[in-house]
Amino acid sequence: MRAWGDGHGELAVEGGVRVPLEIASSYRARTRGLLGRTRVEGALLLTPAASVHTFRMRFPLDIAYLDRHLRVIALHTVPPNRLTAPRLRARHVLEAGAGAMAGWGMRPGVHVRVRVHPDGGRAQPGGSDER
Repeated sequence: MRAWGDGHGELAVEGGVRVPLEIASSYRARTRGLLGRTRVEGALLLTPAASVHTFRMRFPLDIAYLDRHLRVIALHTVPPNRLTAPRLRARHVLEAGAGAMAGWGMRPGVHVRVRVHPDGGRAQPGGSDER
């Protein structure tokens, strides 16, 4: 299992699209998620996670469920005040503003990579931690 810390990085979507990324791996960061925000810059990675809720959210979200190999297993657009069912093989969940993921070419089967900024998470010695 991947061991990212809370922080920032970059999401690389198969096909060359790169997106700013926030990583929420601690219980506190995952629980807080996007609550209280009016938008998200890029995407938020919740790890580990197999489901999400949008209670008290101010905007609809695109949700991508990722398996342990960072392959998209399902995508949904979820309005505020909903609870998603857990996905059996999901290990991570990506959240973005509704409509964003289609523009990035996200669809089931697509592989993504996470690159952690050296000062924003548990980066490996010598630079970024790409997985």
